[in-house]
Amino acid sequence: MVTKVTAMGSAKSAGAVLLLLSFLLYVADSYPNFPKSNMGCEECTLTKNSGFSRDRPIYQCMGCCFSRAYPTPLKAMTTMTIPKNITSEATCCVAKQSYQTEVAGIKVRNHTECHCSTCYYHKI
Repeated sequence: MVTKVTAMGSAKSAGAVLLLLSFLLYVADSYPNFPKSNMGCEECTLTKNSGFSRDRPIYQCMGCCFSRAYPTPLKAMTTMTIPKNITSEATCCVAKQSYQTEVAGIKVRNHTECHCSTCYYHKI
């Protein structure tokens, strides 16, 4: 036996569900269609360094290259001196060719060509 009150409650619930579903479809449709892996990171290219480009342009390599992380295989973990659960691989945007120049008494590398290669981390 269905009363008016139960039917009214069901109609309100169905209306709320339809409203929520249409909102979610609107958000999904309006979301930008970019690859999610490199969102916010440009391709590895030469970029003018505004800090050092006073009297002549100085270019530096900037951008993203390949990077991924995955769980460390058990076989590899047994051979590690300090076992780590996550293993990562990466290449960085580095200069293929460059030359040294001086800007305001500071020696700077002016890059002429970039590519993705082994990452070099410098400690200061």
